Order: sequence, then C-alpha cells, then structure tokens
Amino acid sequence: MIYLDNNATTPIHPKVKEKIIEALDQYGNPSSAHQLGRNVRFLIEEARKNAADFLNCLAEELIFTASGSEANNTVLKNAVECCCLFGCTNKRIHIITSKIEHPSVMNTLKCMENRNIAITYLPVDKYGLINPEDVKKAICQDTVLISIMYANNEIGTIQPINEIGKIANDFGIDFHTDAVQAIGKVPIDLSKLNVDYISISGHKIYAPKGVGILFRRKSTKPLCPLILGGHQEYSMRAGTENTLGIIAIGEAFKQLKIEMKDEVKKILYLRNKLEKGIMDNIHGVKLNGHPTFCLPGTLNISFENIEGESILLRLDTHGIAVSTGSACSTGSLEPSPVIMALNVSPEVAHGSIRFSLGRENTEEDIDITIEKLKEVVNFLRKISPLK
Repeated sequence: MIYLDNNATTPIHPKVKEKIIEALDQYGNPSSAHQLGRNVRFLIEEARKNAADFLNCLAEELIFTASGSEANNTVLKNAVECCCLFGCTNKRIHIITSKIEHPSVMNTLKCMENRNIAITYLPVDKYGLINPEDVKKAICQDTVLISIMYANNEIGTIQPINEIGKIANDFGIDFHTDAVQAIGKVPIDLSKLNVDYISISGHKIYAPKGVGILFRRKSTKPLCPLILGGHQEYSMRAGTENTLGIIAIGEAFKQLKIEMKDEVKKILYLRNKLEKGIMDNIHGVKLNGHPTFCLPGTLNISFENIEGESILLRLDTHGIAVSTGSACSTGSLEPSPVIMALNVSPEVAHGSIRFSLGRENTEEDIDITIEKLKEVVNFLRKISPLK
C-alpha cells in the first residue's frame, strides 16, 4: 500500500511503538500515592516535558485531552459563560473564525449560533488565505474569541497566525488556533507565537489515536472543564489519564525534535515531485491552496470532468490511498466547503483529490502514483459524461 493520506492519520512511529510496549505493564493509576501510581505519574510528566521542550512552553501549560477535537471544543465552549450558552442572559457574545475551519470547530460554532451566540465566518482568497485586516474589521465590543486554524487540513494553506494573534492581543481578545495539521510540519515556538490556546492531536504526529493536547497560556483565565469529575490535568480535564496514549505522544514529540528538520525537507521534495509529475503528465488540473504558504506534505489537485471519489476508488484498487478532503466529512455527498470557499464551481470542488505525504513515503511511491494516476484519469475521462 502506498499511503498518501497522512493528514487523515499517520502510522505509529517505530520508537513510539517501542515506548508503548515498554509501558504496557505500567498499570497503576497516576493519581494513586503508592509506587505503582507514582511510576505512571513520572511517565506522564516525562511525556508532558517532552512536548513542552518541543513547543518551547511551560509543561504546566499543556493539558492532555482525548483528541484535537476535544481541545477545540474546550476552548470554544469556554469563550462564553455557561449561562449564556443556555440562554440565561441577554448579553451578546461574538466569536470570529473562518469559513475553512475543521468540522470540530465549525459544527461547535453552528451549535452555539442556535444559542444566541454571534459568529463571524471570515472569507478566504482564492488560495485559502485570510486577510488579517478582515479580522480587525470584524472585531466589535462583544468579541470574546478569535479562532483561526494554523494550517488547513485539506489544502494545506498556512495562515498568518502571528499577525492575527498580534491583532487579537492589541484588542485584548483571546486567540485560539487549531494547529493539529501544523505541528511537526512547520516550526512552532510558543514562547514567541501570539496565541493563547493551541489544539494538538497525537495521531497526526505518528502517535496513536485517542490522545491530544490543549496548550493554555499561563496568563489566561482558568478554564471551566469540558469534562467534570476528578482533579486530573490541573483540575481542567477530569478522567483517569490515558496513560499509554500520553506516553506515546510524549515520545512522538521527542522523535520530532530529532527528526523533523530532515523529514520536512524530504517530504517537501517528494510533494514537489508529485505536483510536477501531475502537472507535466495530466492536462485539465488545478492546484488548490497557496503555492508557497503551504504545508510541506499537502497537495490538493482538482481534475476536470471527473469525480474525485472515482479517482480515489480506482487508485485504491492499485494500492494507493488518497483522500477527497477531511476524513471527518467522509460520507457527505456535498462538495468540500473548504474548496468551495476558494470561489470555485461545485464541479471543480467535486473533482478534488488530497495527497498528503509523510515520513514513510519514498521516491518510488511518487513515481508509481504519477504513473497510476495518469492511467486512472485517462480511463475515467473516456467514460465520463462530464465533458
């Protein structure tokens, strides 16, 4: 199998696997005071430190969650008072976001709109970029949060996060970024980045599914937990910790610190080779996303007169795994809202394929993909009624 769907999930890093196996017998509850519990607590705090070292932040600013989606929900739902969410006050609350956010942000905000929360969805240009001036113009006296993703999961466009964060800071407004796709792919130094909250997911950085991280800057107000119960995670995320998941994400960060620079260089080379191979060998194609402000391993291409789903399925028969967009939207017959936000036709949006590369991909993978993709596109265009 040639796996080109790393934005959906990544294979577990070999060193992460080893770490998990080593920790399998560490069954103690990390909240227990006895030795078995203390052993597990040590491993959890070691993982937290590994993540903090990579991100250049304080260890106590990191809260372990079950996913990036949980981290996003925690921040968004904390942006308003609980009584506001349930209609117990007439105070108007305003949040600014974009039209190309991940479903865990978009669907949460849509739900909040039904509870008298005002949401501004900022447009993007043809490359998927947000204009920071649009952010500034959208701010009003009721604005309590700005939430803009760091890099888009479908088209890979990287937003001017630091510039937007400075605007938020100037107005005294909390700023959150969903950095799930950016972590491990672009340099992020939280000691210098103008953000208050960042969401992270383990299975995008070669750790298992079921573990994530919420970064909350120490200077922000205390969070009201999304999940109530015990005192775990500084009393901000109840529930006995996912020990193996946390140990695994800590090791993933440790490996990223060692390997990221060389990996990103290799992945960018392979991505550019794939793009050139497609452009040189297949006519009627269009790049979606920014040509330079883009994640190193993400390539989104629209193919004229073909359904993206058909391309995906035929490539799968050749042992090549790609995507038509966000894995969280699989099953929807609607064109991708992200591609549609680029001001293209539904036909173009329906014909889009996302190739997302990772650390295990090789030049041979790319050569085979270009060859098989050309065969698939030529075949589908011959039988396509969309001419």
